[in-house]
Amino acid sequence: MVPATGSALDGIGAQERCELSIIMPCLNEAETIETCIRKAQGFLERSGVIGEVIVGDNGSTDASPDIARRCGARVVEVPLRGYGAALYYAALAARGAYIIMGDADDSYDFTDLTPFLEKLRAGCDLVMGNRFRGGIKPGAMPWKNRLIGNPVLSGIGRLFFHCPARDFHCGLRGFSTEAFKRMDLRTTGMEFASEMVIKATLLGMKIAEVPTTLSPDGRSRVPHLRPWRDGWRHLRFMLLYSPRWLFLYPGFALMLAGLAVGLWLLPGPRTIGSVTFDVHTMLLAAATVLIGFQSVAFAAFSKIYAVMMGLLPPSRALDRLFRVFTLEVGLSLGVLMMATGAGGALYGLVLWHGHAFGPMVPTQLLRILIPSSLLLSLGCQVVLSSFFLSVLGLNVRHMSGR
Repeated sequence: MVPATGSALDGIGAQERCELSIIMPCLNEAETIETCIRKAQGFLERSGVIGEVIVGDNGSTDASPDIARRCGARVVEVPLRGYGAALYYAALAARGAYIIMGDADDSYDFTDLTPFLEKLRAGCDLVMGNRFRGGIKPGAMPWKNRLIGNPVLSGIGRLFFHCPARDFHCGLRGFSTEAFKRMDLRTTGMEFASEMVIKATLLGMKIAEVPTTLSPDGRSRVPHLRPWRDGWRHLRFMLLYSPRWLFLYPGFALMLAGLAVGLWLLPGPRTIGSVTFDVHTMLLAAATVLIGFQSVAFAAFSKIYAVMMGLLPPSRALDRLFRVFTLEVGLSLGVLMMATGAGGALYGLVLWHGHAFGPMVPTQLLRILIPSSLLLSLGCQVVLSSFFLSVLGLNVRHMSGR
């Protein structure tokens, strides 16, 4: 049960009538919290919308909670620290059919929420604000956020997840209570904003975008946001949330490059211009293949773990993977590769025996031993990965009710 006090709407009847909950995360926002609450309440009164204002207090040590209660807002005491935690617990306590979230620093315009509400009423699951379309007032956003951070991160989000939002990190956004439940958000920090957009996209929710304005915040203290640190956290989260781009695609690229170079050098040394490539390059190519395989395997492990932990929705691709790549298939493939590698190593031993185990041309023997060692190593990794995937697969099937 989330502790809450100072409700503006009490009782079951009020809960049934409430259409919109406006929620704000708060950590020592005594200078601006009243202004934000008054603006939100003014919007509700002017538009005739039955709603409430909820403040998710994140452990404020100033008068923010008392000011919020005095203004008639409902205050939710959040047990965990973090921007995402404050919003999550506030949304969890919301009574409205729709929820609009925005920062309590007076940078977002709570007086004009009609575009968000209209889109929600029209059936949208998530409505994002777009500050670049609505207008960014002078001094409202640092140049590195405006010219580098937001465009780059939004572009990566659109590339990785095919999300329609063009302002990926706008803090003013609305969503239905039902969509909030379906998203099952897990992060507690700044990554909460990214997780919401990514999960809504992956779940196939209807996402819309409306213009909104951004003004300089009304605080005299330094903002909680740290551009470079928080930008890296968002980028890191998107990379971890997309194992394909972080592990799978680079891994396949490394494997193909290493394999191509290795096969090119297998018949003998190659010369391009004045540079000769021989077994030393072949050795590096073999190492590249091994690294690439590790990256591909880790992509599969990361994807399965994310589904198990609820960070990603269930995946049909994983179901197909477990149907096709069974433990028996993996073991057979791994053993075959190990046997082939062992056969190559044995052939090398026979050649060495032909020289009475004495000196021989190193490149001749290494051209056999390098691919043989690669197959032996890959075979072992395939066997071990197959066992681990099989164990993870049991958990995934159990969680999905299969």
